[in-house]
Amino acid sequence: MAKQPRLAAGRARALGLPTRGTTNPNRLRRVDRWMVGSAAVREALVPGALVVDLGYGATPVTTVEMAARLRTVRPDLRMVGLELDQERVAAASDAADPPLLAFRRGGFELAGLRPVLVRAFNVLRQYSEEDALQAWDGLRGRLAPGGLLVEGTCDEIGRRCCWVLLDETGPLTFTVACKPSDLETPSDVAERLPKALIHRNVPGERVHDLLAALDDCWATAAPYAPFGPRARWVETCRMVAERGWPVLDDRRRWRLGELTVPWSTVAPASTPGSVP
Repeated sequence: MAKQPRLAAGRARALGLPTRGTTNPNRLRRVDRWMVGSAAVREALVPGALVVDLGYGATPVTTVEMAARLRTVRPDLRMVGLELDQERVAAASDAADPPLLAFRRGGFELAGLRPVLVRAFNVLRQYSEEDALQAWDGLRGRLAPGGLLVEGTCDEIGRRCCWVLLDETGPLTFTVACKPSDLETPSDVAERLPKALIHRNVPGERVHDLLAALDDCWATAAPYAPFGPRARWVETCRMVAERGWPVLDDRRRWRLGELTVPWSTVAPASTPGSVP
């Protein structure tokens, strides 16, 4: 897809629909922690990196937290929080610290900015699958060279999360992150799948197969339950990898309640609107 024309920062017409605005402190801690530990993200955070938090919600708390966490990797990064609602932008002004932390009105056009990293969480759930995929294309086309997009969804307090890492070529990886003690089965995270996958959790689709494998291994790992839910999750991930799934992370990340696989492992088997 051809890149979108570049517009001067602040002059691009704001694109998208306002979000509900729901937010809570530490709601996005799991994805922030993952980004800090991701080799791909760390490589993208070049000196003076520009990072965008798209659709931060009613308060700027998660943008402020994201900036603080990423600065453990790149202390001089510049963070911009974008919201379509001008009242939310005005309300965030007290948290601003120009030029290191700013808040602007903007949407999928990214306010004309060309960031090396965009986090878009709980932004696309209200769109159709087809529109969400188009939003992916538009956002990827507005990244700086070598830039990355992290798009996903989580529950209201950040205990169940799923996200996709994309670059200018398309989706790269899919990650599940959870608090294992909050689960009955791993497939409980299905309600937080990103829009590109949430309607694909049906027989015949890859993401359904992955969640079924996690559930089966979770049941098999029941003897580890006396050691705690985290130990049971780690054993579950180990067994999933042992069964041949191309798990990309290791025990250190599993202990955090994470599991990452290549996008091809869960990519939809059919296009939106067709029968799998």
